[in-house]
Formats: sequence, structure tokens, C-alpha cells
Amino acid sequence: MKMRTWLPVAIALVLSACGQNTPTSKGTDLSKANTTYQNELMELLIDAKPGSVIEIPAGVFSIDRELSLVVDGVTIRGQGMDKTILNFRNQAAGAQGLLVTASNFTIENLAIEDTKGDAIKINKGENIIVRKVRTEWTQGPKTENGAYGIYPVQTKNVLIEDSVAIGASDAGIYVGQSQNVVVRRNRAEYNVAGIEIENCIDADVYENLATNNTGGILVFNMPQLQQAGYRTRVYNNRAVSNNTRNFGHAGTPVASVPAGTGVIVNSNDQVEIFDNEIADNKTANIIISALFSAGYSDSAMSADFDPYPEAILIKDNRFSGGGNAPDGMDLQALRIAKFGPTGRFPDILWDGYVNPAVLVNGQMPADKRICVDNGEAGIINVDGPNKYANPNTDMTPHKCTLPRLSPVVLPNA
Repeated sequence: MKMRTWLPVAIALVLSACGQNTPTSKGTDLSKANTTYQNELMELLIDAKPGSVIEIPAGVFSIDRELSLVVDGVTIRGQGMDKTILNFRNQAAGAQGLLVTASNFTIENLAIEDTKGDAIKINKGENIIVRKVRTEWTQGPKTENGAYGIYPVQTKNVLIEDSVAIGASDAGIYVGQSQNVVVRRNRAEYNVAGIEIENCIDADVYENLATNNTGGILVFNMPQLQQAGYRTRVYNNRAVSNNTRNFGHAGTPVASVPAGTGVIVNSNDQVEIFDNEIADNKTANIIISALFSAGYSDSAMSADFDPYPEAILIKDNRFSGGGNAPDGMDLQALRIAKFGPTGRFPDILWDGYVNPAVLVNGQMPADKRICVDNGEAGIINVDGPNKYANPNTDMTPHKCTLPRLSPVVLPNA
């Protein structure tokens, strides 16, 4: 199968099709920043024992190298995300701001700014809490910014709450290849992906605000990773006005996300999207897609990888606006041809890919359908497999429901 770009989004179009909103912050003033505290902090991290609480005072601290923690059972605590600021604008060494390879870890009440790479990466730990933390690239959304803000990967029992992520060139809040995840009451803004759940098993994403990102909330499955993801609930969030141009690095999965996407499910199964406010996202308020629409070919997938989104329930969301200025010339042409110059796409856009191996008499089985139980909300099947030759808005295959997923319960929350 040929490589395809998502609906289709060539990088040049991604960079130019949608207007760019930019934050007005000029960044933290480092003229009076403390440049000596980093040595004390590094010693505290090196000398930490299980049960240690590392208290960082209020102030702006200039850090020029990566910090790391390898000891279980440690808490790092500042005095508030706008009071304790670790700024890495002059970082000369290391790939992250803070790298944690430990379990039973809590970080709270501080900010990490302007790292060269990821702000906080937490790798292979269990019982992780990130609370009231701000990660930010203060010079606005730029490809040169670090990829991830808050970044737990290959973790278990993860809670991210009451935090802020701004300006990441990949995802502001990203949880990957993890199990038992709760992401709640956060704000993600001016990232390529605001909040991304990738290849995770059992995740709840709720009461977050995702705005001014390229894509607001993403639930992805990517090939050639250690586990496939399924069972994610996205509910009681606000995903509004996510129309910032895509400034991701070419070749990364998020670089193919159309600017103007509220919520996108790509190749993931058993996903519930309910009771959200999703509004004014110019491409579509919700996109459901297979991996083929993200620029991947069959050769990029292992034999056991399932690229098709299945068992998706969209229920009781509050939609308004959006779909009126999609990213990419082909989508614009499709919108005009189907709905007229001033028309808009329905709230749900589906690329139309299905797994032929699971069809029964040409139909999707009941337990694998994309089900829409959402009042007057409509769906457009853009017929991606046939290059958008026969798009349709038939709701009949989607008038269904699915068994509800259970809440995620964390021992540390």
C-alpha cells in the first residue's frame, strides 16, 4: 500500500493552512535568576533516599543541565507552579529537563520551562503523581521547542492532575505504553497535541481544557511498540478552538494531525467520548481514523498490529461550530463540493477504513462499530480508501451503542 498523508496533509499545507494564534508571554526574566542553586538541587537528587521530600524554595532558578532521579519513593515539591520556576533556557547538556527512572514518585507545585528536549520524562515507574506542575516553552509554539511537556512512558498507575502544559512541539501531556492512567483537571495550550494517550491500557481523561493546540485530545495506537492500547474514556473535557498550525517535526505521527482537530482517535479500540464540550475546531470536532490516514504503509506495521479504530462510542457531547475551514486543500475541496462554499463538515469525520477480515455480510459486527448516540450530531465518511471518491453522511451504520467501560481506579489517587 502506498504511503498516505492524513486527509491529506503535506507538511507545507500543515504549516500554512490555519491561522496562528500565539501567546503573549515574553518568557521568564532570567536577569536576576539564581544560577547557583542547581548544584544543591543535583546533590539532593543524588543523595535522595526512599521517603525523601525535596523541597525547592520559591524563586527563578537557571538550570543548564539535565536533572535526574533514580531512587524510588521520592517527592519533589515546589511552592507553586508560578512561584518555583526551573528554567532551562541556557541548557547545555542533557536530553530532558528532569529524567525520572523510579517508582512511587511525586512531583508537584513547580514549573519547568524552556528545556532543550522533554520537560519531565518518567520512564518505567509505577505509582506516579504529577500534580500542579507547569511545563512551558515561553517563546511561543515553535518546532525548535522540546517534544513533550509531561511525559510518562512504560509506567503503571499514573495520575496527572491540575497541571499546565504549553508549547510542546509534540504533546503537552503525553502518556505512552502505560496502564491505569488518569489525566484530569489540566490545561493544555499551544502544543501540537494538547493531551495524548498512546498505546495505553485503561485510561480516563476528564475535566481538562485543551485549547489553541493543533489537536486537542488524541487517543492513538502506533505500530512497533511494546503494547497496543485500548479502553480509554474521554469525558467532561473542553476541547475548543484547537486551530494552531501544526509545528511538529516532519516524520513524527503528530506532524500529520490536521490543524483544527478537537478530539482524534487513531487506530485505537474501545474508546468512549462522552459529555464533552467540543467546539470551533476548524477541521472537525472529532476525527476517527486508521493508521493509513496518518502516513503509514503496511510495511511499517507488524503482522499483529491492528490499524483500524473499532468499538468507538460517541455520546452526549455538546458540539458547536467547527468543520468550516479544514486543514488541507483536498479537505477544503471536499467540504465545498459536499456542503457548499459556506457549509461545514458534520461534527464527526471518519476516514472510512474498515478491516475487511472482520466484516459479516459486508457489515461491521455490532461490538466493533463506531456508534454515535449524540442527538443531532452527524458523521461524514470521507471514503479515504478510495481517495474521497464517494463520501457520505449516512448515519444508519452508526445508530448503535456499546457496553460502557469501567472507570480507572488508582491505588495512589
